[in-house]
Amino acid sequence: MSEEARAREDICRIAKSMFDRGLTCGASGNISVRLSDGRLLVTPTGSSMGFLDPARISLLSEDFRHLGGDAPTKEIPLHSAFYDTRAGTGGVVHLHSTHSVALSMLPEVDPDNVLPTLTPYALMRLGKVQLLPFFLPGDEGMGAAVRGLAGKRSAVLLANHGPVVAGKDLWAAAYAIEELEETARLALLTRGMNPRALSEEQVRDVVRAFDVDW
Repeated sequence: MSEEARAREDICRIAKSMFDRGLTCGASGNISVRLSDGRLLVTPTGSSMGFLDPARISLLSEDFRHLGGDAPTKEIPLHSAFYDTRAGTGGVVHLHSTHSVALSMLPEVDPDNVLPTLTPYALMRLGKVQLLPFFLPGDEGMGAAVRGLAGKRSAVLLANHGPVVAGKDLWAAAYAIEELEETARLALLTRGMNPRALSEEQVRDVVRAFDVDW
């Protein structure tokens, strides 16, 4: 199986798994993968992540021109911002996952790091997660906001919208965005209960041990 064929299959398999587990619904969410020759595979606009067809995945050139398949997601500027500012990015996942969206709407959330340090795993996979303002869906301003971070963040949370995570490949991005959603869920479950979060020393230990971009 060629690299492109495998990537098409992986996109559909991961997307369906996320859809089946309620991490995305309807026609929300999108995924992209960068191939070794620089071309990109992107989920089509208006498509359900639970019912993707590998043959209809959008194929884009290295400079994001549409080469084949269905028309790509309207949120290409969001994806391209990560590829252009974070060297080594091989996959980007964007979801409208419930707990992450809920967390983005709470007034007490720290915009520089929306996730409380409840477990080491979110730190290891995500580092700090930046809260970005609300944008209309498809607004190119989302991409500009990501570019404004100058590659310092692999994950952002769009206010009232959902998380976007970049990884070295699709699997890494998928694992990381699931960790983001689970940590957001933990944050909501323990809200107002004064949970024992990791101490500053424990956070430093995790950052040093796993070379976290903090």
